[in-house]
Amino acid sequence: MTTFIGFNTQNQYKKFTLVDFELIKRDLLNALNIRQGQLVGRPAYGTRIWDYVFESQVQETQAGMEREIQRVCGGDPRIFVQSINAYPQENGMLLELLISVVPSTNAERLAIFFDQEQRTASYV
Repeated sequence: MTTFIGFNTQNQYKKFTLVDFELIKRDLLNALNIRQGQLVGRPAYGTRIWDYVFESQVQETQAGMEREIQRVCGGDPRIFVQSINAYPQENGMLLELLISVVPSTNAERLAIFFDQEQRTASYV
């Protein structure tokens, strides 16, 4: 039984409908690619994580990134973040999230790379 149904045109060619976890992943990635305050009429939508990506990667910066991920994910009532691991990379930051969809207890691991050069977040 499908719980969530949505529409997506990014990297889609024929099938534009996304369902369940694929839709949740797309919505999360959209929120992580938009700077907070850039969406008209929704100043709290988006993230400030890009401010952290360009800082030196010390413990305080990683803790700030984890708080920001918790804040962004907390804005989506469909998901619950169980754990976050941050790994500094040469050209950005790799975040590994263990999230579960709220109606179920199954957890799934997501690896998101924040690329400093292209200024985009993507799944790896």
